[in-house]
Amino acid sequence: MDFELSEEQRAFAHTAREFALAEFTPHAARWDAEGIFPKEAIAKAGELGFCGLYAPQRIEGLALPRLDATLVFEEMAAIDPSTTAFITIHNMATWMLGTWGTPAVCERWGADLTSGRKLASYCLTEPGAGSDAGSLKTRAELKDGEYVINGGKAFISGAGATDVLVLMARTGGGGAGGISAFAVPADAPGVSYGKKEHKMGWNSQPTRTISFDNVRVPAENLLGSEGEGFRIAMKGLDGGRINIATCSVGAAQGALDAARRYMHERQQFGKPLASFQALQFKLADMATELVAARQMVRLAASRLDAGHADASTYCAMAKRFATDAGFNVCNEALQLHGGYGYLGEFPLERLVRDARVHQILEGTNEIMRVIVSRKLLEGDSDIR
Repeated sequence: MDFELSEEQRAFAHTAREFALAEFTPHAARWDAEGIFPKEAIAKAGELGFCGLYAPQRIEGLALPRLDATLVFEEMAAIDPSTTAFITIHNMATWMLGTWGTPAVCERWGADLTSGRKLASYCLTEPGAGSDAGSLKTRAELKDGEYVINGGKAFISGAGATDVLVLMARTGGGGAGGISAFAVPADAPGVSYGKKEHKMGWNSQPTRTISFDNVRVPAENLLGSEGEGFRIAMKGLDGGRINIATCSVGAAQGALDAARRYMHERQQFGKPLASFQALQFKLADMATELVAARQMVRLAASRLDAGHADASTYCAMAKRFATDAGFNVCNEALQLHGGYGYLGEFPLERLVRDARVHQILEGTNEIMRVIVSRKLLEGDSDIR
């Protein structure tokens, strides 16, 4: 076991840190306050390869290991978890399109997605199918060489501002086996978008419902084979869970750094906060939880890169642990700031709001517990 990063990995992390400091730090608070989707900044991230980190080379992606991708996402999330989280979702959808797309689909969208010139949304959740994704009702029927799509999706990140929708729809009977995956132009006739949702956090990315009314796409827009969609969606979510866990680790690191600085600057009772043992212990616990979460995420990423039989379970464990720990660290950092932590002039309240949703999306943490417990109770798992 080698916990040290290579020089190349450190370079990736350094580049991401410098990029985020230059492009996110001056604007993140305003993007959050004004609900601005920073497409120009995301495009600049794409110029560095950050929009196609683990996408295959066939669509001009970097094809990096998931572990290396976490290093980039963590550095950016330390400054702006919301914008970074969208970039991770885009990476997931782009990887899915590049891995299972037909040559025509990859030719049409691939290079534009990996470069950040165009953006993708991942469309799985429906108003009546959240944790139970296998019960989705959006339907795609093959007619005269085209799939005709009808239904609706909910809680879709980037909806109304992206260019392609990686969509899960039912082509067969009930259950997971009847679901297929498609690449759908976001502006196709019959696609319409609901109002921009007012959210607690993640305000630098729009969230909307999407309706599909007799939307027609060529048969070549099918990703993989009919009936393979749920498997494709779950494979995407394995990486997505690592991604969102990494965003929690990054947010927590940003919060911890802010708290550490503040404890040296703030004086109470004639002493800096850093001189009070109770606060020292709190900071120590925060750092310990953060390091544990980071290592859990990197272990899961390594398992996924290696094709480990229990990789999905490790991804679920990492997602559950890191998003819970990350939120707790952000919340404790806000507490250490006292009343100032609650003010918009400090980043803490934004980090807390942005990190909270990570415990819900990409599979709630309750569902993560279901995944882990089922694997343990099968009796043949090698989780240790």
